[in-house]
Amino acid sequence: MRQINYNKVVDAVKELCQKANTQLGEDVLDAFQRALQEEESELGKDILNQLIENAQIASTQHVPMCQDTGMAVFLVELGQDCHIVGGSIYDAIYEGIRQGYGEGYLRSSVVHDPLNRKNTGDNTPGVVHIELVNGETCTIHMAAKGFGSENMSRLKMLTPSDGLEGVKDFIIETVKLAGPNACPPMVIGVGLGGTFEKAAYLAKKSLFRNIGIRHERKDIAQLELDLLKKINQLGIGPQGMGGRTTALDVHIEVYATHIAALPVAVNIQCHASRHKTVSI
Repeated sequence: MRQINYNKVVDAVKELCQKANTQLGEDVLDAFQRALQEEESELGKDILNQLIENAQIASTQHVPMCQDTGMAVFLVELGQDCHIVGGSIYDAIYEGIRQGYGEGYLRSSVVHDPLNRKNTGDNTPGVVHIELVNGETCTIHMAAKGFGSENMSRLKMLTPSDGLEGVKDFIIETVKLAGPNACPPMVIGVGLGGTFEKAAYLAKKSLFRNIGIRHERKDIAQLELDLLKKINQLGIGPQGMGGRTTALDVHIEVYATHIAALPVAVNIQCHASRHKTVSI
């Protein structure tokens, strides 16, 4: 049994929080450049160039690329032969958030209770999903999830008779309703199957995948591309100002479901697709 000290997790999470908010991934920057080549709107091109410049300023000056530094969301792949010592992994992650957001001068956006709305003051707690996997490594994926896009996300329990066309219609309808509010160009995360909560988790999980990486199933990969094409024909464009670049990508994750159900969840990510990974 391999042991990992609590403080090592704290330090890793602290660094992830700061890097995610200041260093946009190469997958996103490459997607911006591809979009520039395909965008026909001059205003759309100008906005894309501004997004690229904004990302460069954030990286070189070590400042957040967006004022909404998000709620910290974690997907942890914890090896079954790995043991966290000195404290719980949840406490370590929360302490890492506290230090990362505090020392990085990142905005505190979390409230204690959804009704009384008192700010926690340190952006804790985060949202932590743990998956037990083989091996003795702890891999931590972190996303700084802004709520302009999160608020535009939806879930619907379709019936099997709605079929593939019903799924497509719901996804495209969700993007239409989001419009400029989700700060396009977006990444569209989709969860198909499972139960009510499983579909939402799958949609969130899909957003940790790098832009341009297709689903391993050929039919789902093709569905991703078909949806991306249709979404980019909506004309919403960069920051909702019109153009061909409404979405940078569509990611779909699929799970088994009940004979009477067809759950579909759409989790929208804004243009600042901020996610980082570390393995301990």
